[in-house]
Amino acid sequence: MNVRYMYSLIAVIVLFLLAYAGAEAGVWSQYILGVVIPYLAILVFVVFFIRRIVGWAKSPVPFRIPTTCGQQKTLPWIKSSWLDNPSSRLGVIARMFLEIVFFRSLFRNTKFAVKDQNKPFYALELWLWVGALAFHMAFFTVVARHLRFFTQPVLFPISLLENIDSFFQVGLPGVFISGVVLFAAVTFLLIRRVLIPQVRYISLASDYFPLFLIFGIAFSGLLMRYFSKVDVVGVKEMAMGLVTLHPHIVEGVGAIFYVHVFFVSILLAYFPFSKLMHLGGIFLSPTRNMVNNNRAVRHINPWNYPVEVHTYEEYEEEFRDKMIEAGLPVEKE
Repeated sequence: MNVRYMYSLIAVIVLFLLAYAGAEAGVWSQYILGVVIPYLAILVFVVFFIRRIVGWAKSPVPFRIPTTCGQQKTLPWIKSSWLDNPSSRLGVIARMFLEIVFFRSLFRNTKFAVKDQNKPFYALELWLWVGALAFHMAFFTVVARHLRFFTQPVLFPISLLENIDSFFQVGLPGVFISGVVLFAAVTFLLIRRVLIPQVRYISLASDYFPLFLIFGIAFSGLLMRYFSKVDVVGVKEMAMGLVTLHPHIVEGVGAIFYVHVFFVSILLAYFPFSKLMHLGGIFLSPTRNMVNNNRAVRHINPWNYPVEVHTYEEYEEEFRDKMIEAGLPVEKE
C-alpha cells in the first residue's frame, strides 16, 4: 500500500500549525509571515524559474522529435494531418494553443480495463480531463482576480473578470465560482490519486504535496471569505505595501490570513523544483513545438564535433594500383 500521501499531509499540517502559532505569537512573527517569507518566496520563485527555463532553452535538440498522431505530409495525393502532424509553423501554433488552453492530448487519453469474459476495454478518461481543465482554469482565474489587491486603481480587466466570476449572486458576500471550482477540482484530483490503485502505485510524496498545499490555500481562502471574516481593507493595505517596497503589518487581519499567505509562499518557493514547472516547460517541449518536416528537409546535428574522414576518392587514390591488380573496378583508371 502506498502511504506516501500521509507524509505530504503531515508536512502540510505541520506548516499550518507553524503559521497559525506564528500569527498568534505577536507582531514580530506576523512580520516574518507577512513580509519576510513572501519576499524570500518571490525571490526564489523568480530566480530558479528563470534558471530552469534558460537551462531548458540551452539544451540541444539536434533532431526533429515531435509527437505525431497522424499522417505526415508527403505526396500531394496522400492526405496529411496538419494538426496532429504539423508540417508548418501555423500547424504547430494551432496544436500548441489547443494543448495549452484545452488540454487536447489529455482529452484524447484513454484508460484500460478488463470487462466481461476478460475482454480488454479502452475508453476515454473524460473525468480526468474535466477535473484537470477545471482546476487549471479556476486556478488561473483566482490568481488573476487576486491582482486587485496589488493594483491601485484596480485595472478594468480584473474588475471585469471579478464581475463575471461572481455573476451567480447568492447572498452577501457574493460567491466567486472560481474559488469553489478550484476547491472541488483539487479535492477530486487528490481523491483520485489516493483511491485509484494504479495511480496511487506510481505516485510519489512530491505528487501529493502540492495538491495538499493547494487544497490548504483554497480552503483557507474560502474560510476567510465566507466564514471567518477578515479586514479586506487591511489586506489591501498590506499587499500594496509589499508591491511598493514599503511593507508593514496591519493589526486585526486574522491568523487565517497569515496561514493563507504562508501556504502561497511555500507553493511559490516549491514551484521551480517540482513538476509544477510544466507551466513553463510546455512551451519548450520539442515533442510539441517542432515542425515535422523530416521528409522535406534534411536535418543535420549542428552539435556534431568534427570527425576526420577518409573518402572513397582518397581510398581509391591510395590503393588504385592494388585494386586494378586484384581485378576490382575503379572509377578512375
